[in-house]
Amino acid sequence: MALRKTEKADLRRTYPLFVEIGMVLSLAILIIAFRLDMRVDDDFNILLQEQEIVQMEDIQQTQQIEKPPPPPRPPVPVEVPNDEILEDDEIDFDAFLDIDEIINLPPPPPPAVVEELEPEIFVIVEQMPCLLDNKGWCDPTSIAGLMDLQKRIRYPEIAKKAGVEGRVFLQFVVNENGDVVDPVVTRGIGAGCDEEAVRGILTAKFTPGKQRGKTVKVKMSLPITFKLK
Repeated sequence: MALRKTEKADLRRTYPLFVEIGMVLSLAILIIAFRLDMRVDDDFNILLQEQEIVQMEDIQQTQQIEKPPPPPRPPVPVEVPNDEILEDDEIDFDAFLDIDEIINLPPPPPPAVVEELEPEIFVIVEQMPCLLDNKGWCDPTSIAGLMDLQKRIRYPEIAKKAGVEGRVFLQFVVNENGDVVDPVVTRGIGAGCDEEAVRGILTAKFTPGKQRGKTVKVKMSLPITFKLK
């Protein structure tokens, strides 16, 4: 038959008692802890060491003054022996002055030659030159003068055989008399047409250009057309 523990040897019967005692003690400790004065004494002060104040001074920027270089030293004078003997010039104070004597003076210099300035060549003037027709008439709104000039142009045989056509642009100056001077081909077509255009423009006659009521030289441009029939 198995042996069983006695009621006195059974430790479980005292568990509720120990639990109640522990809870009472815990509650008492909590009550005491809440009632304790945990405030810190107000007389406690923390002394901080005063920091040293460092004062910064502004540094003034100095400007370097450039001094001029010292003047060069004067050369040391060197004594030069002078053995030359100065002779006393005799001055004749008894010279006779003849007022009626003819004085031979050199001829005066020739007068300075004043170069005449070339007249200015204008491009645009108040009254532009006008090409005259065969009758000597000029109408700025008409092309009669240009048509008469085209009739005087002879088509070169080389250009005819080669079938060369086009326009030759000329630049020239109309002088104070209305004549054409200094013709230049600015754009040509060759085959003898350029030379014929220059020859034809030299036979042209213009009314001279005027600026402020005075005839002046005027630079102009004109095309000459070469076209086969």
